[in-house]
Amino acid sequence: THMLEHPAVQQNLKVLRERGVQTLEPGAGYLACGWAGKGRLAEPDEIVEAADRIVAGRRTLEGRRVLVTAGPTLEDIDPVRFVGNRSSGRMGFAIAAEATRRGATVTLVAGPTGVQPPRVGELVVVRSATEMRDAVMTRVAETDVVVMAAAVADYAPGVRESQKITKTGETLTLTLTKTPDILAAVGTWRRERSSGRPVLVGFAAETTDLLARARRKLVGKHADIIAANDVLQPGAGFDVDTNVVTLVGPDWEQALPLQSKALVAQALLDAVEALLDGRPIPAQGPTPGSPEATA
Repeated sequence: THMLEHPAVQQNLKVLRERGVQTLEPGAGYLACGWAGKGRLAEPDEIVEAADRIVAGRRTLEGRRVLVTAGPTLEDIDPVRFVGNRSSGRMGFAIAAEATRRGATVTLVAGPTGVQPPRVGELVVVRSATEMRDAVMTRVAETDVVVMAAAVADYAPGVRESQKITKTGETLTLTLTKTPDILAAVGTWRRERSSGRPVLVGFAAETTDLLARARRKLVGKHADIIAANDVLQPGAGFDVDTNVVTLVGPDWEQALPLQSKALVAQALLDAVEALLDGRPIPAQGPTPGSPEATA
């Protein structure tokens, strides 16, 4: 009690609070020094409850249902080989985690990845593009937001061999066929019903003509937002914890600087919430120093 009430301690607490540090009041009772009064460490359940309140943050998506796809799809050639890509699922996982923190009921449809997925309302593990398509389309009618962050394989072997292909010649020819376009399928489903729901977000991982390709994808897939990133930029490719993203809408752009995928997820969901609430999204130009700004 004497230490807690000391002017130096009170001044230090004041400084910490002014800097944004959140504090928890101590408990009262018998103290180690023999005095009875205020100054005990708060009980563990009180600390957990306070920490949970802070981590939970804004419950701005309370009552909303959000579906997120994440990770790669793997298209099998034979029992031991497949066609795939380098996606780790980190971007989609960050979006699913942030939507959960905002109070949404989240369904996460994840392709094969070694990264631990966040805790969500429903986790659906798939392997192929067809399996991911089926998982999404059977749930789309009950969702408010669909975020297609998965790196879905564009092509798959036309025939999956039941036995391992043996090495016999100098070359091997594979015939690949297009996989289902899940983003376009959701966009078409929504358009046929003349509905603005679910809000539809797609991703465009490109290596050239970033914004032009993103805008073509926005229109062609009937999406509301395309999150475009140049995977050749340092810190913006697959299997890293950061990203450099430009959010593209019908009449606006938001260029985000290099930052953690968690912060990208926050900015993306801020834009999604604006669409859900019917609020305008302020347009802005490319971030100074970005390829678009210096081209």
